Amino acid sequence: MAHFQHFIDGTFTQGTSGRTFPKYRPSDGALIGHAHEGGRAEIDLAVQAARAAQKGPWARLTVDDRSDLMRAVADGIVRRFDDFVAAEMADTGQPRSMMEHAFIPRGAANFRIFADVVKNVATESFQTPTPDGRGALNYAIRKPKGVIGVICPWNAPLLLMTWKVAPALACGNSVIVKPSEETPGTATLLGEVMNDAGVPAGIYNVVHGFGPDSAGGYLTQHPGVDAITFTGETRTGTAIMQAAAHGLRDVSFELGGKNSAIVFADADLDVTLEALGRSVFLNCGQVCLGTERVLVERPLFEALVAGLKEKAEALRPGATLGPLISAEHREKVLSYYAKAVAEGANVVTGGGVPTMPEELSGGHWVQPTIWTGLADEASVWNEEIFGPCCHIRPFDSEEEAIAVANATDYGLSTAIFTRDLSRAHRVAAEVDVGITWVNSWFLRDLRTPFGGTGHSGIGREGGVHSLEFYTELRNICVKL
Repeated sequence: MAHFQHFIDGTFTQGTSGRTFPKYRPSDGALIGHAHEGGRAEIDLAVQAARAAQKGPWARLTVDDRSDLMRAVADGIVRRFDDFVAAEMADTGQPRSMMEHAFIPRGAANFRIFADVVKNVATESFQTPTPDGRGALNYAIRKPKGVIGVICPWNAPLLLMTWKVAPALACGNSVIVKPSEETPGTATLLGEVMNDAGVPAGIYNVVHGFGPDSAGGYLTQHPGVDAITFTGETRTGTAIMQAAAHGLRDVSFELGGKNSAIVFADADLDVTLEALGRSVFLNCGQVCLGTERVLVERPLFEALVAGLKEKAEALRPGATLGPLISAEHREKVLSYYAKAVAEGANVVTGGGVPTMPEELSGGHWVQPTIWTGLADEASVWNEEIFGPCCHIRPFDSEEEAIAVANATDYGLSTAIFTRDLSRAHRVAAEVDVGITWVNSWFLRDLRTPFGGTGHSGIGREGGVHSLEFYTELRNICVKL
């Protein structure tokens, strides 16, 4: 039975409250361990450790030294690759192939990419004229913000946590990580890797718990936290922003989405179906960038519906499709499956719970599901479900597709499929989202800006854009 302890000041600890909460495996519902719940006392200790370490030996390291440590952390993840895969599989229930080929390698890659970025981004300098003719030199320097609160989601725990921790540490900050209560494993394991790599104690801290009146709430309210980065649902982001307003702390949010794919009649059908098969069903639909709204130009509509139905029905729960994260989340997704029918949807495939072998019957399984025939006012067309499902809707003009794609409060991502690159450029510029793919999906270059518009987030991270959040840019003016 696993015990997930806090990691504070380089040491694993049970904390002071003595409270724990159970962790169940999503694939079969089995109890796999208990996590210790942190509160105000644990957050206080973590803040004290993080602040002392950030202003102590960490501040005296050169950029090259920090970059070397980031690469050592990446190497440590690779050395313990099987341990991270096992921990993430136990936490999320997703297939081994996804962990081995995407989520765990990306965790290591995040440290490597920011080890390079922090060394290769220039700052501005200006030669400024002065009345005496001798001039002045203005130049900028970057300084770390201090202690960063990192609040992580459960759908890709290591990937999304290291996406924040790696640039924060590379820039010279210290961090306090509050993992999702659903996925405590890899954040805890990373503490061991940090120690093995020689990262000073107090630079990386983990406090487990929940939101309000628990670790998450106390972390966002703590005056010793200088900035907060969060990935999760929009409602929680709003609450965190209200807490961060006390002290005027910076925030970076990647929030919910109701993402559209736009498929034109000239699209390569095979390429489109391959991409949609992943964007709708990957990680059992629990991907913030995933597609829940599919707009198809009418001449291709029937062929695309038939092709995506085939993709959905080829998935095998327990083999190529994992479970949802929890019983609570399954009830939410199934409630939308019921709403779709009540609102008049044509259920193309799925819509219920699959029959599973006895050893997996306690897991949080749902069928991959496709609907057609709903009005644009329907719940499943407008509200984020976060499950393996989509509604497919025909359109008749480019203008209609853009208007429908933009008819949402969210603005995270879209995918456009067409052989006409002029149209692709034109439509991509008009869709109000933070990231657009053309004839692909989830093709990421970690140097590019990432984030959402509207209710999908605040700020951009990735490459130099991460440095904009995790550092304070200061100007120095020297009279010559």
